[in-house]
Amino acid sequence: MFDPTYTDEQNALIQTARKFTRESIIPVAHDYDEAEKFPVDVFKAAFDLGLMNIEIPEAYGGLGYHTLDGCIVSEELAYGCAAIATSVMCNHLGALPLLVAGTEEQKQKHLRRLTEEFIFISYACSEPEAGSDVASMKTRLVRDGNGWRLTGQKRWITNAGHASIFTGFATLDPALGHRGITAFVVDRDRPGISIGKKEKKLGQRASETCDVIFEDVPLTDADIIGEPGKGFYVAMEVFDRSRPMIGSQCAGMIRRCLDESARYAKERKTFGKPIAEHQAIQFMIAEMAMAYETTRLLYNKAAWEVDKGIRRTNTSAIAKCVGADSVVKCAADAVQVFGGYGYTREYPVEKIYRDAKLMQIYEGTSQVQRMVIAKNILARG
Repeated sequence: MFDPTYTDEQNALIQTARKFTRESIIPVAHDYDEAEKFPVDVFKAAFDLGLMNIEIPEAYGGLGYHTLDGCIVSEELAYGCAAIATSVMCNHLGALPLLVAGTEEQKQKHLRRLTEEFIFISYACSEPEAGSDVASMKTRLVRDGNGWRLTGQKRWITNAGHASIFTGFATLDPALGHRGITAFVVDRDRPGISIGKKEKKLGQRASETCDVIFEDVPLTDADIIGEPGKGFYVAMEVFDRSRPMIGSQCAGMIRRCLDESARYAKERKTFGKPIAEHQAIQFMIAEMAMAYETTRLLYNKAAWEVDKGIRRTNTSAIAKCVGADSVVKCAADAVQVFGGYGYTREYPVEKIYRDAKLMQIYEGTSQVQRMVIAKNILARG
């Protein structure tokens, strides 16, 4: 049975991540957002503390933590800054195709690098005309003698400008739809790989998002993850395992909205009394508390199912969708609690409001999650 009680080791992990967030993220998050600068020093400190790549097995030099462990760390980091949490999480996302379907040789080569060096691995899936519709991708893998040639453009790739390794997906033939998709892994220094424009974004500005361009990039069979033509199933498994972490980030952001709103409501006075005494404010704060508990329990259950090997497509989609929709509403309400001050950059809720919107978009929009949920329910006998 699902048990949401954390172990002593998990509670210690939470305290480590919480202390790091308090001391190394919150004091600098505003400045990095304003400058739209990638906080390499913060990521290096997270790496040194063991908060990056924590789900890599011990066999490849990692700590061997599980999905739930990664999620509870991600919640704490997102409490401080969603952008920083996203870039830390995306190192795990980039490693997932290898964890899901990589050969022993691929894992030893690439996963071990992530534990021994401070480097980034980016997940290159989305394209200019293929975001949630993975089967519509145009990036091509073409046989070339005993090897392959990779050509295409990927868009909205997190950490791409700093990545040393890319995992991604291409099609053997666009006419094949999902049956042609093939997963691959390639080092950044391979000839023919270049980084395109850096996106100017509404929020999560400390997490860089860029195009990745593959121009006749040579690959070998050793660079193909899983079987050619079976990459769609790898991608779906990756999303099943990564979406609980999106839910955990939403939980962290909601908790920050709740804490900031409650603190401000007890300090700010209108009509001769703290606004915390106004029922309209109390209701918004109560709904934030409800949203946090709901989102936290959902991502915990989804992560627990991943760790137990239970089929969890629906649970992961629900955790991601409920969390994303909830954090957008909570962030909007937090700005409302702060009133005119909340609309300024002087207070953190303005940044949370901008950061929150991405949660409804990346790794499958909220609309796509609803389609996934409905399809799974209607398919039941």
